[in-house]
Amino acid sequence: MTQQKPRHSKSPSRGGGYRARKPAKNQETDRVRLFGFHAVEAALANHRRPVFAIQATENAAHKLAPLMAKRGLSPERVLPKALDRILGPDTVHQGVLLEAGPLDSLTLDDLDLSGTLLVLDQVTDPHNVGAALRSAAAFGAKGLVMTQRHSPPLGGVLAKSASGALDLVPIVQVRNLAEGLAELGDRGVSRLGLAEEAEQALEDVPLTQPLALVLGAEGRGLRQLTRERCDVLCRISTAGALASLNVSNAAAIALHWARVKTA
Repeated sequence: MTQQKPRHSKSPSRGGGYRARKPAKNQETDRVRLFGFHAVEAALANHRRPVFAIQATENAAHKLAPLMAKRGLSPERVLPKALDRILGPDTVHQGVLLEAGPLDSLTLDDLDLSGTLLVLDQVTDPHNVGAALRSAAAFGAKGLVMTQRHSPPLGGVLAKSASGALDLVPIVQVRNLAEGLAELGDRGVSRLGLAEEAEQALEDVPLTQPLALVLGAEGRGLRQLTRERCDVLCRISTAGALASLNVSNAAAIALHWARVKTA
């Protein structure tokens, strides 16, 4: 890959201005590989994302040319088989691979708490988190909150599943989710947890913003302390023998209801 110096700008503050934040990790040594057209496109368009080098097929390079030019990147032209060798033959890379740095770490102070947040309680599968993040972007969520441990890395697999949303939706990783939910409650955020066994149905519960939709991992669901920090527990109504939903599907439904009922 052709090496470039990292290029990024300062992150926005809650007041609409800009202030520098301490990077989450060493951006030179802790690089991430992002692949897939939409994931790379969003990363290039996000000037808070450091970028270093890019490999692309002729077609992908042509489509991304304006964004690469703005970021000062000259692509290394490659054939799809070259990316297959790097990423694996089963990886759907769509002809592009971006070497980038991690995004700066955020805290709850950096989130816009006026709308809806998505909160994931130890959801570990990167495809599920990526798909949930994509839904968060589609339905206008203000951020994603998840745990630092027992959550997937914010790397290529998650970015590809998120289809660009990784660089669109602010993400906060907290050490203790129960404490994070308590802090959100102190700030006036209503915390709604989804649980299969809850008596109330989501469609019957009044929803007001600011709102946090809290979902747990498949199988185990919400942990006890997470449940205790929720203001209300509800379920998604289903029909038929297969009553359980994939967590990313449940997130999409909950975000849709939140969008409709708080509009």
